[in-house]
Amino acid sequence: MAAQATFDISRFIDDRRMNRFNARVVIFCFFIILMDGYDIGALAYAGPSLVKAWSLTSMKALGTAFSAGLFGILFGAPLFGYVGDHFGRAKAVVISCLWIGVFTLATMFARSLDELMVLRFLTGIGIGGMLPNTITLNAEFAPKRYRATMIIVMFTGITFGGAVPGPVAAWLVPSYGWQVLFLLGGVVPIAVGLAAAVWLPESIKYLALHGHSADVAKTLRQMEPRLSLAADARFALADEPADRSLSPRKLFADGLHFITPLLWVLFICNLMSFYFVNSWLPTVLSAAHIPVEDAAWATSLFQIGGTIGGLALSRPLDKLGFVPVSILFVLALLVGPFIGYAKEPEALLMVAVFVAGFAMLGVQFGLNAASAMIYPTAIRANGSGWAFGIGRFGSATGPLIAGFLIDFHLSIEHLFLFLTVPLTIGTIGSILLSRLYQRRFAGMGLGQRDALEAAATAARRPGSATAR
Repeated sequence: MAAQATFDISRFIDDRRMNRFNARVVIFCFFIILMDGYDIGALAYAGPSLVKAWSLTSMKALGTAFSAGLFGILFGAPLFGYVGDHFGRAKAVVISCLWIGVFTLATMFARSLDELMVLRFLTGIGIGGMLPNTITLNAEFAPKRYRATMIIVMFTGITFGGAVPGPVAAWLVPSYGWQVLFLLGGVVPIAVGLAAAVWLPESIKYLALHGHSADVAKTLRQMEPRLSLAADARFALADEPADRSLSPRKLFADGLHFITPLLWVLFICNLMSFYFVNSWLPTVLSAAHIPVEDAAWATSLFQIGGTIGGLALSRPLDKLGFVPVSILFVLALLVGPFIGYAKEPEALLMVAVFVAGFAMLGVQFGLNAASAMIYPTAIRANGSGWAFGIGRFGSATGPLIAGFLIDFHLSIEHLFLFLTVPLTIGTIGSILLSRLYQRRFAGMGLGQRDALEAAATAARRPGSATAR
């Protein structure tokens, strides 16, 4: 009996050029991720109307609702990460979109702060599920040399999404009320989710790992219409371990026992720093007596700097591993704690805000990509989901710590010096992670080195073949 030809999916993906298929996946996920940025901003812009409608004492009363959404992400990211690894990344993305849409629409009918908190928590679960699976989907279709780039380009959707609620609030809220923000925020995810159910392809690596040969062949022909496949082709991932176990213990096995905890620490430290600055930047601008229009521009500069930082990091991250993340952590440590001192002249403040965004948000883009580069296909969404979930401790505690410090009547200058703590820990952790990753995996993902050696040995055996 003749041996089946073996088609190496990983080698096919890594050797091919980027084409329209990859662009379709990235663009689709860009608009899915855009909803995350929109959702974060929507409640902030609805806040003044809610304070008036519900007779709340101040905007601070809505802080619990903001935290409830972040708390939901903490649960949703690992939960839907498991769903993505078990049932498929595209299915998890579709479910997340529909979940977000339903509970965002339900927010229109909230009549109290308690109801709003519950609905924000439930919406956060869906947002948490969307993040790791879109990252994983892009990572598993992109050639290794462009993997971080594709993830970061996709993730710029968050910053663009954050810019949408402002115009919506300015043009529509005066006429239709705060509910219109959540009407738009609910209808769009449902529409995108239904479109994704039809047109968003399932990860070909997931399909190959789970033995869906017919679907693998169909997807391969979508990626390369002129591709010729042997009738009896057997699809394999030569650079991935074949173990399909979804046990959380896998996140700490095979050289990951230090790498996974360090990745979590970096998520916590950077998100804590980012949300600390993002929450209290208006206070700094007010203390500096910056005009309202200039303050709005400065706040935008923080986000613009972050987008540019992420894009600037993408190609070096593909080529050099975690080293560029360490460099941006150092830059954040040098600039972030001293924002409060850069109040005069105004140009200096603008530069400091831009550079801080470039470094902090740039680091986060890099960590998002890294969470998909470390783990193999079998646990990639799960590993990324746990990193996002654990990282939300940082995003939730950053503003709370700032509020605690303000109760001690610290000056703005001394307040921002707190950033020295998480950014120093993050810088040291990123350097350690860079060294551990390079030493254990020689710049490759988990299991690739050992699996490639095994594949090379198997290729030398009589009867083996490779279909290309």
